[in-house]
Amino acid sequence: MRGLIRLAIATGVVLGGTGALSLHYWPIGEDAPAYFPKGDAVRGAYLARASGCVSCHTNFEEDGLALAGGAPLDTPFGTFTPPNITPHPDAGIGSWTIQDFAVAVRQGISPDGKPYYPVFTYSFYANFTDQEIADLWEAFRDVPAVAQAAEEHDVGFPFSFRGGLKLWRARYLEAPVDDALMGMSDSWNRGRQLVEGPTHCAACHTGRNLAGGLKASEAFAGNDDLPGDNSAPSILAPDLAANGWTIANLSYALKLGILPSGDAFGGSMAEVVTNGTSFLTDADRTAIATYLLDSDGTGALPAQVAQDAPAAGTVDHSNMDMSPSN
Repeated sequence: MRGLIRLAIATGVVLGGTGALSLHYWPIGEDAPAYFPKGDAVRGAYLARASGCVSCHTNFEEDGLALAGGAPLDTPFGTFTPPNITPHPDAGIGSWTIQDFAVAVRQGISPDGKPYYPVFTYSFYANFTDQEIADLWEAFRDVPAVAQAAEEHDVGFPFSFRGGLKLWRARYLEAPVDDALMGMSDSWNRGRQLVEGPTHCAACHTGRNLAGGLKASEAFAGNDDLPGDNSAPSILAPDLAANGWTIANLSYALKLGILPSGDAFGGSMAEVVTNGTSFLTDADRTAIATYLLDSDGTGALPAQVAQDAPAAGTVDHSNMDMSPSN
């Protein structure tokens, strides 16, 4: 009997080791294009604000330098510290190529081929165009290099085994559905592109399962288990309307953080506004509000929700900059 037990244990160890080795060598990702268009740092800075790069990779709690590493995020899987992404060759990403950068942002894979933890919201950036990647690249190369590397993640076994993330990717990694829909306004379609992609609203406002995957059936329905004991309410259109949100006051809240009641956003949403959406154009904030209040695309907004909504039309994004709106 003892021999059988030992054989079973040994067999389990061998199979486990073989599986781990297989995961380690399981190839993931695709090569980036050999050439990218010329980037524009101003457009890239705007996209960095919209995508949360600045707010995540800057430790505002300690007056940290821009993109030099963010505040630690405590999660059920461990503590993750957003890394330094300034152009420093050692502490940051200064030794990367634009191809390395493209694969990291759109596919969540490091230059040495390791998968990033999904606390990095790369899945929402999967549809970034080559031009957008080039713009971001120029923006990040334009900030001062910072020599101090961010702290390492504090993640215990089994989550420390990066190969296991390949199984997570196979199960949960999906590109956002943000293509334009015929029959909807330009503002609604722009809002869909922003919400489902760069601003990644679902990352906070959607619950996650035990494996850390987003619950598709609960999209935008809220999340009470965010890092740092934060929570995010439902932003489903009916719930927003029931709570008095309109296109006008929601776009205003994304600009200044003021709720319809006169109160202000708190917690992580206050940071999103201060370091992200307050830098967007009025047109983009209106687009986000337009989409969220009609995310199923019925086009049938109640009168109180649609109040002061702008007429449909093409949104001009040619003069994007980093300056907060006034």
